[in-house]
Amino acid sequence: MSDILQELLRVSEKAANIARACRQQEALFQLLIEEKKEGEKNKKFAVDFKTLADVLVQEVIKENMESKFPGLGKKIFGEESNEFTNDLGEKIIMRLCPTEEETVALLSKVLNGNKLASEALAKVVHQDVFFSDPALDSVEINIPQDILGIWVDPIDSTYQYIKGSADIKPNQGIFPSGLQCVTILIGVYDIQTGVPLMGVINQPFVSQDLHTLRWKGQCYWGLSYLGTNIHSLLPPISTRNNSETQSPVTQNPSSEGSHPFSAVISTSEKEAIRGALSRVCGERVFRAAGAGYKSLCVILGLVDIYIFSEDTTFKWDSCAAHAILRAMGGGMVDLKECLERNPDTGLDLPQLVYHVGNEGAAGVDRWANTGGLIAYRSEKQLETFLSRFLQHLAPVATHT
Repeated sequence: MSDILQELLRVSEKAANIARACRQQEALFQLLIEEKKEGEKNKKFAVDFKTLADVLVQEVIKENMESKFPGLGKKIFGEESNEFTNDLGEKIIMRLCPTEEETVALLSKVLNGNKLASEALAKVVHQDVFFSDPALDSVEINIPQDILGIWVDPIDSTYQYIKGSADIKPNQGIFPSGLQCVTILIGVYDIQTGVPLMGVINQPFVSQDLHTLRWKGQCYWGLSYLGTNIHSLLPPISTRNNSETQSPVTQNPSSEGSHPFSAVISTSEKEAIRGALSRVCGERVFRAAGAGYKSLCVILGLVDIYIFSEDTTFKWDSCAAHAILRAMGGGMVDLKECLERNPDTGLDLPQLVYHVGNEGAAGVDRWANTGGLIAYRSEKQLETFLSRFLQHLAPVATHT
């Protein structure tokens, strides 16, 4: 099934092209913002936005996967509703049409007759993209298509995408905010067990050409299925021996001194969590925007841990990174359950699963990671981190 992963890489790059195209002209971008409908509001932001770019990306991923793998399009789920209301009060269902001309006509309805904007968007949406990773060509793995479900976050960190800051300086390689924090997340999971199997994270805005102002991106992937674990951060086969499972990039960069751990957190993280972290990690606690980007910081070995105590991340935020981390020997666990678990009883770590919604919840909250999360690259390292973290965490923090 590496052909499915190859196609996901390709559509993620197509999606990145759309995201980049929509940022190229500020005037065009201003047209593409519509406030989210009530049932889709993510309560973390007072004002949350839906962008047409978001919806287009999601629909392009669905349509492309359906055309290559019939039946799979119906099993792709995401954050965005594809329903728009234009200035005339017309409700329009946004989808990818068979021809560029038809997509132009549909976009014109959404954009209140703005033909130039509609043509520019339709062109990039229908453009062919050739993108693959030769490392996947040699992979022979057969995962039955009928057990697969896919979570998509078409543009994670919408706020940073809309804001569009291009001049933020990184702190030890980690961007606190800015376009670098924007990611496209595609996670494949087993619909029977909820276990993440494949993940693609595309970072559309990695470096900008100062002359043309055009952006270049980067794509990361991982696959973990029945003992096969491969990911894009492995060195080329010719330069590694069989016993090596991790790239030098992913080795723990923080093993010295009394603060052997590093962590990335949200700017809105609770004080109790921040306090405990500062005692475990010292100065090595970094803040960054975007759940996808913070998870990517763990994947890249920039930090050891991403910890988030609130209930405002969702299955589409975590599935892609979780699959890649599994392929690397790590994972993503429920923070609340970790804090309540007794490690002496030998209980398994409470991994996040992706096939069941939260009972009694409505709208996006059905798919929230209600207990918060911790992303990590090494299970042994996580256990050591948790034992230290719990020592410093005020008892009240485990019940909030």
